Amino acid sequence: MNKLLAALMTTLIAGAAFAQTPAPVAPAVPATPAVVRAEAKAEKSVAAAVKSEAKVDAKADTKVEKAEASAAEKKSKALTKSATTKAKADAKVVKADAEDKTSAMAKAEKTDAKADLKADKAVIKADTKVDTVRIKAAADKATASAETTGVKAEAKADVKAAGSK
Repeated sequence: MNKLLAALMTTLIAGAAFAQTPAPVAPAVPATPAVVRAEAKAEKSVAAAVKSEAKVDAKADTKVEKAEASAAEKKSKALTKSATTKAKADAKVVKADAEDKTSAMAKAEKTDAKADLKADKAVIKADTKVDTVRIKAAADKATASAETTGVKAEAKADVKAAGSK
């Protein structure tokens, strides 16, 4: 047990020491006017890309929130309508004569089943629509992120090219 503890402590200390060593510094590109202009242009394009990505992310999140709210409303309406239909059918059973009670109960059960089916279909449709909106929003976010990454890489290449001139 002591050997295991000693090994763990050694690993921890070595890891901490390794993490504190500075990373090797890449040689800096000389600050010529062309490099300065390229860096400024790169910073501007990267900032615009990041801003655009944030805008796309916010818009996608808003679409998802609206879809979720709409789905919740549709589900609520469907379930309320189902409950109302069932209550009406049950009321008819209570009002039915003793002779017609069995027939009325069977009819009420059939009505209940249909109401449940209709409500379930509405809930499934609403959930499916929300899932579709979520998938499209995720795709929009991924596309925006990829575009930002591309702009960053292009800007880095431009700065590097300006330094080699």
